[in-house]
Amino acid sequence: MPLNLIDDLVARHDELTALRRDIHQHPELAYEEHRTADLVAAELQSYGIDIHRGLGKTGVVGTLRAGGGNRAVALRADMDALAMQELNTFDYVSKHPGKMHGCGHDGHTTMLLGAARHLAEQPDFDGIVHFVFQPAEEGAGGADAMIKDGLFEQFPVESVWGMHNWPTLPVGEFMTRVGPFMASSDTVRVTVNGVGGHGAMPHFSKSPVNAACAIIQALSDFLAMEINTQSAATFTVGSIHGGDAINVIPDNVHFAGTMRTFTNDVRDQFEAGLHRIVKGICAARGIDADVVYERNYPPVINAEEETAIAAKAASRVVGEDNVNAVGTRIMGSEDFAFMLLEKPGNYIMIGNGDDEFGGCMVHNPHYDFNDDVLPVGSSYWVELVKELLPERAT
Repeated sequence: MPLNLIDDLVARHDELTALRRDIHQHPELAYEEHRTADLVAAELQSYGIDIHRGLGKTGVVGTLRAGGGNRAVALRADMDALAMQELNTFDYVSKHPGKMHGCGHDGHTTMLLGAARHLAEQPDFDGIVHFVFQPAEEGAGGADAMIKDGLFEQFPVESVWGMHNWPTLPVGEFMTRVGPFMASSDTVRVTVNGVGGHGAMPHFSKSPVNAACAIIQALSDFLAMEINTQSAATFTVGSIHGGDAINVIPDNVHFAGTMRTFTNDVRDQFEAGLHRIVKGICAARGIDADVVYERNYPPVINAEEETAIAAKAASRVVGEDNVNAVGTRIMGSEDFAFMLLEKPGNYIMIGNGDDEFGGCMVHNPHYDFNDDVLPVGSSYWVELVKELLPERAT
């Protein structure tokens, strides 16, 4: 498909690819992104962009001013990697066992750096752009940490913008939507406290295993029968532990899972139902349980006006037919949601390929960011700034 990419970003494709692959080889986990942050800071400084470090421990903010305007926007990319073993065999595979850029944050960082360089060299806008390089997106709440450290007090903005690669979306396409776009992420932890005993004489025991199974089944029924069928919600148990010997009833069973939905009302309803179900089932068996409900990430909610702006900017790069502005909601979560609670903005998905390139989903040991996307994403950021800020007077 014909793409309207910015010429100098196309010319620098090899440079951007080398930069992305360097970051890929040196993945760093949440709040450990020291090398990556150093690289980002050095790149920004080489472009003549002012930098600030330390928000959210390893976060980096670059500030570019042009003209005399005071209108300011924030563009955000995440920097951290995943704690997983990479199984790729190319020459830029991770050099750190058990750590991998399995979600494309190496590409996100590179695309924003590419845009920052272009905007610094051709500052045709009138206003302020803050380039926010965030640590610890993968479950550790780096966005919230930066906010609590004063991100928007030190760098006031009128809007905030994020982008993520999406492997099932072809290169040269974008997807976003107004309102809830990505789900909340909550963790459920339950420890059922029973009375252990011999498996041959269960009448002397109060099995936490049976109670845990009943609770898990009841929660599934609760989702199906009590939560509005128009409200997308899912609860998945991914961990359950209890006992070791086949003929011994354990004293305790622990299980944990993740709950996803798109509204706080459903989160409230599920949490209340969880406590009611656990209490009732345990009471019927004469036992008790410890319940923890952790609210991790809120849903990503895109503002209407900003989503229209994002779609327009993306259309300038790939054409209107290749921008889906009423895309499918995604049950995955993203801590950019915290920034959208503070400021209006938009989160958009950029295609990372199809069957041959980028075809496997993120968080897969064979995943890799598709380098063909780099000038597309950088061009989007540049076009977005043109849409957001007035043209600089000459």
